[in-house]
Amino acid sequence: MKKLFILFSALITIVACSSSDNGGDTTGGSNYDRKLLLTNWADNIIIPSYANYQSKVKALATNITAFNASPSETNLVTVRTSWFDAYKAYQYVAIYSFGKSEEINLKESANTYPTNAVGIDANISAGGYNLSLFSQFDKQGFPALDYLINGLGTTDASIVSFYSTNANATNYKKYLTDVVTRLQTSADTVLSDWNSGYKATYIANSGTSVSSSVNITTNNFVKNLEKNVRSGKIGIPAGLFSSGVKYPEKVEAFYKNDVSRELLDTAIKASQDFFNGKYFNSTTTGQGLKSYLDYVNALRDGQKLSAIINNQFAAIFTTNAKLNASFSNQINGDNTKMLAAYDVLQQNVVYLKLDMMQALNITIDYVDGDGD
Repeated sequence: MKKLFILFSALITIVACSSSDNGGDTTGGSNYDRKLLLTNWADNIIIPSYANYQSKVKALATNITAFNASPSETNLVTVRTSWFDAYKAYQYVAIYSFGKSEEINLKESANTYPTNAVGIDANISAGGYNLSLFSQFDKQGFPALDYLINGLGTTDASIVSFYSTNANATNYKKYLTDVVTRLQTSADTVLSDWNSGYKATYIANSGTSVSSSVNITTNNFVKNLEKNVRSGKIGIPAGLFSSGVKYPEKVEAFYKNDVSRELLDTAIKASQDFFNGKYFNSTTTGQGLKSYLDYVNALRDGQKLSAIINNQFAAIFTTNAKLNASFSNQINGDNTKMLAAYDVLQQNVVYLKLDMMQALNITIDYVDGDGD
């Protein structure tokens, strides 16, 4: 199977390269103003995305504190709402896993799923744990909160009982607090780093080397779309990497079980907005990968590559609209629609990872271990 994946990868590379008819600047835009690009990314997209994420996590922490002080079904619903708001805000910052975010493992500690329910229960029973350990990544973050506020029981009343009448109620409350505190600390740390000096370093590093900011950011953007979005949200649970064996329990937000499609669409929207240089939470656009591709006159089959990529994003949303709000239900009911969603997303991975990176002369700096 691995050999087939490698062969398929080689064929895709050949087809993509032979189909590209890049015109104009063939040097990857050596005269393009990368500082202007990086300034737009930092000031109008990345930092505002982290500020929004920080705000949403802070609201979640506040609501968890209120719930712990007075466990009730009403307060539980409030926690769920703020959890989902923060989870959607996370989809925007997941793209930027470099700098301080990479250093403190923000992505791994925030969204490693499926969560380890057995391990969470063991932590709560023991009352002692260290969430900073790598071995604890699957026992924290948004997936762990999903279990703690949606998966402990079949009714809201039964879930609330774990935080009120259960013999271990104090430990359950503490775990909720510890998990959200770690999310908040990570968000605070990364945003503070961007605002206290990293931004200037990031923008100044405007060269064309493998370690330049443009190279690092673009690689993280493509890697997130390929690994975290395409593979994590669709491919793995749908059985694309397990010889057809499906894993409906490995979908994102498994216990809430009716928001996996919305989380996928949010992540796709975040990716498309970043590609287009669109300011966070605004209709304004600035310099981005789209304008960079247009600057070097990147073409594929006689068409602007940037337009092809945006058209494919539109096709992705159209295909996703046919999916059940619950991916676990979709996989169990009609997995062919999940496979179709994977295929249409995979096509944009090809356009971005092969055609775009080649046109911009950006080297891929991450290892592809699943055959694409």
